[in-house]
Amino acid sequence: MIAILCPGQGAQTPGMLTPWLELPEVAASLAALADASGVDVVRHGTESDADTIRDTAVAQPLLVATAIATGRALLGGTTPAIAAGHSVGELGAAALAGVLTDADAMRLVAVRGAAMAAAAAASEPTSMAAVLGGDAAEVAAALELHGLTPANVNGGGQVVAAGAKAAIDALVAAPPARARVIELQVAGAFHTTYMVPAVAELHAAAGEVAPANPRGVLLSNADGAPVADGADALARIVRQVANPVRWDLCMEAMLQLGVTGLIEVAPGGVLTGLAKRAMKGIPAVALKTPDDLSAARELLENAA
Repeated sequence: MIAILCPGQGAQTPGMLTPWLELPEVAASLAALADASGVDVVRHGTESDADTIRDTAVAQPLLVATAIATGRALLGGTTPAIAAGHSVGELGAAALAGVLTDADAMRLVAVRGAAMAAAAAASEPTSMAAVLGGDAAEVAAALELHGLTPANVNGGGQVVAAGAKAAIDALVAAPPARARVIELQVAGAFHTTYMVPAVAELHAAAGEVAPANPRGVLLSNADGAPVADGADALARIVRQVANPVRWDLCMEAMLQLGVTGLIEVAPGGVLTGLAKRAMKGIPAVALKTPDDLSAARELLENAA
């Protein structure tokens, strides 16, 4: 049983779509996805620099379009046995699982990205930082001391803290014992209460969508639980904007379900990297360029 994984914000890199445009079906898919979102993801994925694609309103549509287009190239007309996405990647996973149409996923991610960017700009200065290593209890205590939220619990000894910029600065200056703290280049404190205004906007947009039930297993990154109802899946995607991502629980769920392999759609690498530590022994393929499709297809065929 193979799980298809969709990465979240921070996975994007300049020029990442250039090799994929050599595949006519991917180029056509990306063009249609760009039209649906109103964001020129093809241009941003081939020409824009790192600062431009770091913009939340650009990064999120770019990532979801890339996940859907490369996922379709891999899967053809089939549905993943298991699908999961990290943060905004959950919209890509929902599309691949049949909960959302590709066009609806792109319309929602355009609203999500713009609303989260606006919420960050309207608040006090905020930021996020990756906390790598250290004792879990000591890390939790340090975050509580500074009034920070564990916005992403990624497993493998990695937690992303989020909150006021001054508090992040203090955590960087005095990290927990045996831990490294690296401030992330993001526009704000995502997956915290700072994003509540964005939840309202996304909720309104989601009200215009008619979700379907997943055709395979769709894991929620709120708690790692399989979600069988399409309306529940969409509601979770909306709430997730202002609540932590528990990717550690998604990986635990995949192990409990008996996953035998992982494929991370483009721009792959982050989630398969986490899995190397938390899901040891599970074969994984990250789609970085079209050259990786053959290995991913072989993994799928061997599981059939």
